Parts: sequence; structure tokens; C-alpha cells
Amino acid sequence: MHTIRKIGSRKRIALVAHDHKKAELIEWAVYNKTALARHELIATGTTGKLLEEKLDRPVKKMLSGPLGGDQQIGAMIAEGKIDILIFFWDPMEAQPHDSDVKALLRLGVAWNILLACDRATADFVLTSPLMQEEYETIIPDYT
Repeated sequence: MHTIRKIGSRKRIALVAHDHKKAELIEWAVYNKTALARHELIATGTTGKLLEEKLDRPVKKMLSGPLGGDQQIGAMIAEGKIDILIFFWDPMEAQPHDSDVKALLRLGVAWNILLACDRATADFVLTSPLMQEEYETIIPDYT
């Protein structure tokens, strides 16, 4: 037996970016401003501030990633409060909080949420017809 989680037509999108990827994420968000306006945005600290300024709309801000923001986003995923994680991370740069990053990615996969780690995948996710409607996702049973 599987557990089904309903995702509403208004998605809860977490936006996270490493320092070297922040400009790319902001540029992507500005380009997709109209599509993102239909959804609730959540972000880690610095990224959230930049998004609010550039998109001219409220963004729910967590702590900075290294100070616990990645873990806060992870907890929201586990609580069913995040539907999509757009996480532009830098594969060429070691992060002081790599264990938090790995945990966040693991939670995204474990809870079967949409997960985009680069601009191309984020574009496909955001332009999918499923973004505008309710969707049922299966939560794997790891017990």
C-alpha cells in the first residue's frame, strides 16, 4: 500500500542556490516571474532577499543555508509543506555545509517531490502542464 499526497494547483516552491549559482537562479526566476507569481515561494536567507527585490513579491525566508536554512527546507519537505525544490548547487565547489546539502537532496528524493538542480530541468518543471493542476504523488514506504 502506498501513501498518496495531493499537490494543489498552487505549488509551494523552495528556491535554494549556492553562492556561485545565486545570479543564475535569480536570472531564471526573473525570466519566469509570471509563472512563479501563481505559486508560493520559499527560499533560504540571502536567496530569499534577492528574490523579493527582483520579483517584487513576498518570499517566505528561512535562515541562510549554512546557518540552518537547508535543514529548515528539509524539515518542510518531510512535513509535506514543499512541493518543488529548485536547488541550483555548484558541483565544482565544495561547500562547508555539504552534509546539509546532501541531506536536503536526499529528503527531496525520499519524499518524491519535484527536484530540479539545474536551469534546464527547472525550465521543464515550470513549463509542464501539470504545474497548473492538482497532482497526486506517491510517497515511498521506507519502513
